[in-house]
Amino acid sequence: MSEITDIKPSNFIRHIIDADMTENKYGGRFQTRFPPEPNGYLHIGHAKSICLNFGLAMDYKGLCNLRFDDTNPQKEENEFVDAIKTDVNWLGFEFEKNLHYASSYFEQLYIYATQLIKQGDAYVCDLSAEETREYRGTLTDPGKNSPYRERSIKENLELFKRMREGDFEDGSRLLRAKIDMTSANINLRDPAIYRIRRDVVHHQTGTAWSIYPMYDYAHCLSDAIEGVTHSLCTLEFEDHRPLYDWFLRTLKTEHHPKQIEFSRLNLQYTITSKRKLTKVVEGNFVDGWNDPRMPTITGMRRRGYPAAALREFCLRIGVTKADNSVEMDILESCIRENLNENSPRAMAVLDPLKVVISNYPEDKTEQLTAPNHPQNESMGTREVPFSKTLYIDKSDFREEANNKFKRLVKDKEVRLRNAYVIRCDEVIKDEHGEVVELRCSYDPATLGVNPEDRKVKGVIHWVSAKHGIPAEIRVFDRLFSHPHPDTDKDVDDFTAHLNPDSLMTLTHSIVEPSVAKAASNFVYQFEREGYFCADSELSSAGNLVFNRTITLRDTWVKKS
Repeated sequence: MSEITDIKPSNFIRHIIDADMTENKYGGRFQTRFPPEPNGYLHIGHAKSICLNFGLAMDYKGLCNLRFDDTNPQKEENEFVDAIKTDVNWLGFEFEKNLHYASSYFEQLYIYATQLIKQGDAYVCDLSAEETREYRGTLTDPGKNSPYRERSIKENLELFKRMREGDFEDGSRLLRAKIDMTSANINLRDPAIYRIRRDVVHHQTGTAWSIYPMYDYAHCLSDAIEGVTHSLCTLEFEDHRPLYDWFLRTLKTEHHPKQIEFSRLNLQYTITSKRKLTKVVEGNFVDGWNDPRMPTITGMRRRGYPAAALREFCLRIGVTKADNSVEMDILESCIRENLNENSPRAMAVLDPLKVVISNYPEDKTEQLTAPNHPQNESMGTREVPFSKTLYIDKSDFREEANNKFKRLVKDKEVRLRNAYVIRCDEVIKDEHGEVVELRCSYDPATLGVNPEDRKVKGVIHWVSAKHGIPAEIRVFDRLFSHPHPDTDKDVDDFTAHLNPDSLMTLTHSIVEPSVAKAASNFVYQFEREGYFCADSELSSAGNLVFNRTITLRDTWVKKS
């Protein structure tokens, strides 16, 4: 687990917490929670919330619970529960002693609902879903009371009990809070508290329940039951805050957390809507939720993004009340900075061109020494085999070139990384005129010589043909070609902005033997090519598959 920094940035949430702590509002306690619904995989937006909630708990020496708000068994699965636990742990946060489920409170939530009925603050409603929407009104027109709103407390208690016992069909009845059908806030127009779901199996409670609480009801009461002091959520829940407070105030709970809203993460060239990401997955535009192009935490982990870099990104973008759009290069800068400092170097030829060193002995192999990191000697060195036949990248050779091309040119010299200076003497082509081989000569006196003492225009990477290992290289680009793919008013379907070049697979690449046993998700800098990691799903000792994590520098500006 990577180390978490002690930097404590100022923001409006910290100001609120500081004021509450000064006033001893919660007895000096601070407690928050990260409350995902286990109905999908977490994405980069959730990473911001995880870092905020757990980070604040660490800074204020408080607690942060990981609580699954598992109130909708129709869409929830243990697969998502396990994936969320893995993601939170991977980001660097521990929760094992503070792991909770809203479903653990179902009995208490039922008791609270019964209390609301007894107080005259809830009733059983028989309106159909369509009728309920009609009675609710609109943002500009008030709603009207349900004809079942004035049922007696006795009848409501009996009907609610029978709902629990499974006596009624799904959708036939709701338990609703009795608030105000004319409220300007549509969330206060007698919202549903419980619905009937008889024929589903809950991943935690099995078939014990035939009714399930609605999110707005269960969420605030779960916060109160756990003793949360500050309930942090994104801005779309701002209009729900009066309902949050109404439940806690009406039930006179022992704890009354303070809900605080902040802007959600809107990252350019990315979509963070679960519904839309589901469409991307189910439409087979990607290879699943952990596809390295996806903005899911599991996808980013598979791509080789370091957890520390994601935490740094969340730190840099800050926390505000205003909606904003975060540029992709902020995230990519965090990734590059982390990998540049921590990734060992190696050489890989993505598009090989054969080079034969004419004056090098046929049966000779040298083990040349190369640093694993140019600035970090503690990473040590590695041996790189050098032999008569090598591979270089096709893009590193031209028959003719101007002075700006600082790689290998016919009849000119170039330095091989950590090796010799070579000269291209002959170019061999196939019947189509394509260059298939270069005949070069090497200068044996140039090994280990200071480049300043033996100047050539450029340095290129290479791999020994005899010792290099075949590898599949998967070159990823941004999944979308539009900075705001889901808000483009000129396009009806956001999938129209999917980047057709988001994945290019190279099947004839060659890597140096030092990476033959690369661990899953371990990132190397393939010199002059970018950062690459062994794919956790596809790569093995006998079948190397590397994902490009990120380029060495931002190349997107040149494309757009």
